[in-house]
Amino acid sequence: MASALTPPPLGLYVHLPWCVQKCPYCDFNSHALRGELPEDDYIAALLRDADQEALAADGRAVETLFIGGGTPSLFSAKAIQRLLDGLRQRLVIAADAEITLEANPGRFDADRFAGFIAAGVNRLSIGVQSFNDQALQKLGRIHGGDEAKAAIEAAHQAGFERINVDLMHGLPDQSMAAALSDVEQALALGIRHLSHYQLTLEPDTAFFNRPPPLPDEDTLADIEHACAQRIARAGLERYEISAWSTPEARCRHNLNYWQFGDYLAIGAGAHGKLSRCDGTIWRYRRERMPRAYQAVAGRPDAIAQQWPVPLAERVLEYTMNALRLTDGAPVADALARTGCPYSAFHPGIKAGQRLGWLDHNPNWLRPTREGQRLLNDLLGLFYD
Repeated sequence: MASALTPPPLGLYVHLPWCVQKCPYCDFNSHALRGELPEDDYIAALLRDADQEALAADGRAVETLFIGGGTPSLFSAKAIQRLLDGLRQRLVIAADAEITLEANPGRFDADRFAGFIAAGVNRLSIGVQSFNDQALQKLGRIHGGDEAKAAIEAAHQAGFERINVDLMHGLPDQSMAAALSDVEQALALGIRHLSHYQLTLEPDTAFFNRPPPLPDEDTLADIEHACAQRIARAGLERYEISAWSTPEARCRHNLNYWQFGDYLAIGAGAHGKLSRCDGTIWRYRRERMPRAYQAVAGRPDAIAQQWPVPLAERVLEYTMNALRLTDGAPVADALARTGCPYSAFHPGIKAGQRLGWLDHNPNWLRPTREGQRLLNDLLGLFYD
C-alpha cells in the first residue's frame, strides 16, 4: 500500500498544436495549419479547461507554466495576453512563476517578442536545431541559419533575459565540424541555456518510415563528446543529459518533470500528472485532435484517458526521470513523492553502487559519469 504523499511542486503545461508545416522527425501532437489560426476559439477552449484544472489544483500554486506546441509563437501577443490573464483569474499563479513560451525562428518579429514579455512570458525557448542551411532543409525546417540568429538577437533586444536554444546533433550526413559549428554559433550569441540532444527516429514519423543517412554510432559518440567539452569550456554546466546552462538559467519547469513533480495540462493532447491526498498518483491525456478538443474543452470528456500509476511502477517512473539529472535527487524526495518504501529502491541502489553507476552517498540517488553513459542499463536495475 502507498504511503501518504508529500505534494510536490505544481506546474502547468499548455499545448498550442499548430505549425506552419510538420517536420519529418517530429512525433509531437502538432498539426500543419490549414487556413486561418483559430486564436479566439482555441484560447476560449483552453480557459474552459482551466476552470476544470482549477478544481483539481485545489488552491495549490502553479510555480511554472510552459506553453509548448506546435509553434506557440504563431499566436499573437494579444492572444497570449488573454490566455495568461485568464489563467491568473482561475488559478493561483506564483508571483515568481517561470513562464516559458516556445518559438520558431521562421515565424517571429521583435514587436511580437516584446508583446509576449508584456503579457508575462519571462522565458523563451527557440527551436533552432541547426544554423546550417542544408541541415535545416533536410530536417524540414522553414527557417535558415541567418533567421535563427536574427530571432535570438531579437529576443535579446526585446528584453528576454532567459533564452533557451534547442540544437540537435547526429543530423543526416552531419560531420564533427558541422556539429561543433552549430554549438559555436549558439554560444557566440550569448546563450545561457542550451538544449543539445541527438536526433532520434521516432515511430510514426516520416524519418522513421524513410530513414535518412545518419552518422554511425562511433561518430555519434565522438560528436556528443566533443560538443559537450566545448559547451563546458564556455561555462555552461550540464545539469541533465541533454540540458546545459548557467546555474540561474536552469529550466524550472523541466526540472519539475524530472523530479517527479505534478503538472496540470490543458490543450489538445496535453498530458498531466497529479498526486492526490489518498496516496494515489494519476496521469491523464486530453483529446488529441484540435477540432475535437475545442468541442469538448471544459467537459469531463475532454480527458480522453486517465490512469493511476501503480505502486509497482513508481520506482521506475521516478528513477527514469531523476537519474537524467547530473545531481540526481535526494532519497527522501524519492520516498515522499512516490509513496514507496526505501525497500522498493534498495535493490537497484545496491546494484548500481556495486557496478559503479551510482554514488555511494546513502542519502542521494546520483548517477556517476559511467551511470549517465549507461543510463538505460542503470534504469534496468530498478525494473522488477
